[in-house]
Amino acid sequence: MKKLTESNAAKFTVILIIVTFALRCLIAAYTGLGIGESYYFRGALHLDLSYFDQPPLFFWIGGLGIKLFGLNNFGIRLPSVLLFAGTSWLLFLVTRKLFTAKAGFWAVLIMNLSAVFTVAIACWFQPDAPLMFFWMAATYFIVEIMIGSNANTEANWHSRRTYLLWIAVGICMGLATLSKYHVVFLFAGVFLFVGTNKSQRHWLGHPGPYIAVLITFMMALPILWWNYNNGWVSFIFQGSRAGVHTHFQLHFDWFLRSILGQSLWLLPWIWFPTIRQLFISYKLRAQLLAYSFSFWMAVLPIVFFTVVTLWADLQYHFHWQAPGYMMLFMPLGFAVDKCLGATGAGYRLTRRWLNFSIVFTIITIGVLSLHMVTGFWQSYGPKWMVSFHGDTTDPTIQGVDYTDIKSRFEKEGWLKNPNIFAGSPRWWLMGKIDWALKGEKDIVVFNADPRNLAFLVDPKTLLGKDAIVIGDHHQPYVDADVKPFFDSVKQLPDIAIIRNGIVEYKLQVYYCSHLHVPVQKRTDLPLYRQLIGLPPFGK
Repeated sequence: MKKLTESNAAKFTVILIIVTFALRCLIAAYTGLGIGESYYFRGALHLDLSYFDQPPLFFWIGGLGIKLFGLNNFGIRLPSVLLFAGTSWLLFLVTRKLFTAKAGFWAVLIMNLSAVFTVAIACWFQPDAPLMFFWMAATYFIVEIMIGSNANTEANWHSRRTYLLWIAVGICMGLATLSKYHVVFLFAGVFLFVGTNKSQRHWLGHPGPYIAVLITFMMALPILWWNYNNGWVSFIFQGSRAGVHTHFQLHFDWFLRSILGQSLWLLPWIWFPTIRQLFISYKLRAQLLAYSFSFWMAVLPIVFFTVVTLWADLQYHFHWQAPGYMMLFMPLGFAVDKCLGATGAGYRLTRRWLNFSIVFTIITIGVLSLHMVTGFWQSYGPKWMVSFHGDTTDPTIQGVDYTDIKSRFEKEGWLKNPNIFAGSPRWWLMGKIDWALKGEKDIVVFNADPRNLAFLVDPKTLLGKDAIVIGDHHQPYVDADVKPFFDSVKQLPDIAIIRNGIVEYKLQVYYCSHLHVPVQKRTDLPLYRQLIGLPPFGK
């Protein structure tokens, strides 16, 4: 391999992007959809202005992927793989402008080695892929405006090119807003960068930023209009996740869990030097604009989503800080390049760190992907490595498509019966069922938390019909939340989830006859509210 130089760094980066793109296409095509992906799937079939828990763009893109490549894993995931390839290239371009081309290559490599980026964001059907792409696209144009070669030339502040760049910023921020609500930290980071740097404060009086904000607001109108017509449920739901309207109490265990989770998601040996760059960027922010920019663009999402866990249970959403970490890969790439350009212990340690990270990521992703497809570990690997808290269930089964559900529906004649719909006591299991059936049946969640699925099917059209309700050891919830809606509920033989000939999981099946409005009021359940003509959420 040739030595990395400023002149060939772009070429090496393109090769890296092409190789990782090809590998992710294989992962996208042959591994099953996870819980979140399956849950989001119905939204890609039911295009709308916005949705309950996410803005609409990734649903629209997923729907386009299905139209072009078919209703399969590859079709719904390919847009994410393509967008991440674009994100990687934009990261290189921005890092090259802020630091060096070699730093750009290392930044892209490190991002592709970190666990949360290399598969979850880069491959899965999630809103993070378009968010990261348009976040980086907006960043590219902002850097071009503020830190470019002619950025501080007063004669260029009101040039046609400058205004066009601000328009591009507005469009990219608008598309990022349509991707995920995280974009608020992008706005705030740019404002703090401008406000804390004397050389940038003239932008506060320039029309450009306000034009960009106006464009962003106009592009966000679909979200606002949908929420206006649905009781602002998206903002209420997201606010509740941040602990709004809940009793305030400090939970240091949640806080520590968040820090540990972030380090595991990023990989501890990548997380530590990355977070170290946050402090270095803060320390050097007054000496170099590149560090100031990196710091302000990174600090807000990392600090906010970490601190808020002191009182809000964000559970295992450790990827919410990811945009901030992406910004820190730029100074980290520069630090890696400096170490590799030196001699002695620093060079050796950095080289070993890179080699270990590359080998670990390749082997881990390879083994996990192979196991998810074949289940080979059940026969050849120690069981304790695929079990948590003494549970005998392999957690990777959640990333397997439950095709056995469709086989059962076909065998029993339920799939083609127009008088039968599908249901479940949990939204996440309903998503797995829905993806297994490829959206061929109407679906209903019999629970107080159906999330977005409550908006995608009108349950009043199902009155009088029968349901096949599938649970995962949910008998108490079937008794409490399912039986009141039917004349009778009969448990049938379980559905066995089989991987490579081995029964790894069993789901319970109930035949429920004649959907009706319960005699007893159940306004705690969105389904009941919809059946009596009320919106699914609200008082």
